[in-house]
Amino acid sequence: MTARLAIVLAAVTALAACTETEPASEASIYETAPVETRPIEVTVDAAGVIEPETLVEVKSKASGEILAIHAETGDVVEAGFLLVEVDQRTPRNQLAEAEAALVAARARRGIAQTQMERAETLYGTGTLTQTDFEQSQLEFANAEADVIGKEVALENARIAMDDTEVRAPITGTIIERRVEPGTVISSPTRDVAGGSVILRMADLSSVQVRTLVDEIDIGKIRPGMTTRVTVAAYPNQPFDGTVLKIEPQAILEQNVTRFAVLIRLQNRGDLLKPGMNAEVEIQIASRESVPTIPTMALRVPDDITATAAMLGLPEEDLRGQLGDLSAVAGGASRSPAGQEQIRALFMKQRNGEALTADEQALLAQARSRRQGTGGGMGGGPGISRATAAYEFGGDFWVIAMRGGEPTPLAVRTGLTDLQYSEIVAGLSPGDEVLLLPSTSLFEQQAFLQERIQQRYGSGSPFQQPTGGGRRYR
Repeated sequence: MTARLAIVLAAVTALAACTETEPASEASIYETAPVETRPIEVTVDAAGVIEPETLVEVKSKASGEILAIHAETGDVVEAGFLLVEVDQRTPRNQLAEAEAALVAARARRGIAQTQMERAETLYGTGTLTQTDFEQSQLEFANAEADVIGKEVALENARIAMDDTEVRAPITGTIIERRVEPGTVISSPTRDVAGGSVILRMADLSSVQVRTLVDEIDIGKIRPGMTTRVTVAAYPNQPFDGTVLKIEPQAILEQNVTRFAVLIRLQNRGDLLKPGMNAEVEIQIASRESVPTIPTMALRVPDDITATAAMLGLPEEDLRGQLGDLSAVAGGASRSPAGQEQIRALFMKQRNGEALTADEQALLAQARSRRQGTGGGMGGGPGISRATAAYEFGGDFWVIAMRGGEPTPLAVRTGLTDLQYSEIVAGLSPGDEVLLLPSTSLFEQQAFLQERIQQRYGSGSPFQQPTGGGRRYR
């Protein structure tokens, strides 16, 4: 009982000490960040597996017992190289029968031709009737057709004989061997199951990576983009590749929608093996030496109420300043009023009316934005045409420090790597912006403070001080 009382007294003393040491007018501190010039690179990371770009299953058109195999797994062979020999006894016998049948057919054709010529002479002298003469012509035609049929049969027998020697269909590497000498195989031309697979070959001079990309990032990827592929076997030797294609059918795994992306890369030194796990970095876009600010400094219209509370400013004043400054980042052209203005300029130009220099500039800016070749959401100058279909950036606002006072400014952003965002308009290098907490975090803290005050009152050691000014650093 005495020990429990001592613990309670110690806890009360600690809480009282916290209450005494907490200053009643401690000011909230918000970090500031300058507008810095830095490079920005946008990439998409994914994982995949190395696959052969060309994979061939080697089968034999001839059925029978395998007598010899002249290649092992890992061997690199040229197209036409003899890989497997199949028992030739049955095809050889069929070839001999076809040759003999052709000899007999040619003999019958010769006899039929002689009889037709004799019948023609007799028919000319009136000794033979026309019916008998026509019958001799028919017998010769049948003999001629039989010769052609036997020649085709002989050619097929020779092909079947050649099929007993299985040769490499491509120049490549033997990656799998499924049979041994003595194995009896079936032909794919006669077996409804598709026949026996003898070997599997692949051209490993160039390979591909099949990777799955989340649907959030798939819109940024286009065929032809450069990639950097790394495998665990060679962590310090990245391989350069190119996006080959994006498969249109989505793959749903564990309620996550992803798309398959195929990446082709040259297999220098035959270092890459099928089945290796690969880490892929797809280069989306990059900019060099552009003004940037931390992305957490950007705010949207929904943050106005919370930001006004954080800074102790009237919400109406903050909204008024942002409304006046929306045109700084070009936001007027995106507002309904700005759209009406652009539409009116288009109609004015269509009617043949002359446009002022300012109107022409505004119309050119709207066209550039629509085509995705200008700044802001069009991607900003310097972004490749391959990424023009994906619009980077947007219109935001920030709290900048002007004359030591927080001032709301509308800005337009370009590329972003999530940590930093490019500033296209609204700020200049050397300006400073406040890094305020997010609206959701501020609201959660306010809710927590309210609950603590309701339970403990104003004397709670967890109560944040109210009043006083704000400090920035």
